[in-house]
Amino acid sequence: MFESFELAADATPAGGGGLVGLILPLVLMFAIFYFLLIRPQQKKQKSRNLMLGALKKGDKVVTIGGLHGTIMEITDDVVVLRVNDVTKLTFDRSSISHAKSSPAESES
Repeated sequence: MFESFELAADATPAGGGGLVGLILPLVLMFAIFYFLLIRPQQKKQKSRNLMLGALKKGDKVVTIGGLHGTIMEITDDVVVLRVNDVTKLTFDRSSISHAKSSPAESES
């Protein structure tokens, strides 16, 4: 009876690869996080930066707060939007959520 316990203690478990058995699940988890979370977020940030860089005077935009307006003046970090015929508001360039087509693009 004691011999069977000794044989069982000497046998390595089926998945016991030592250090590889410990590191492999961590590597797999990192790969899953990278492809499901990190990479898509980087692509989204890159496309947002391209959109913000391509803004020009006359573009119709929507701010993060939902305000619709047309760009009247634009600098590296400030955008002046015309909301209606009289009202002009100043925003940070980073507060632009997305841009709609400009009037010149819709006529062509």
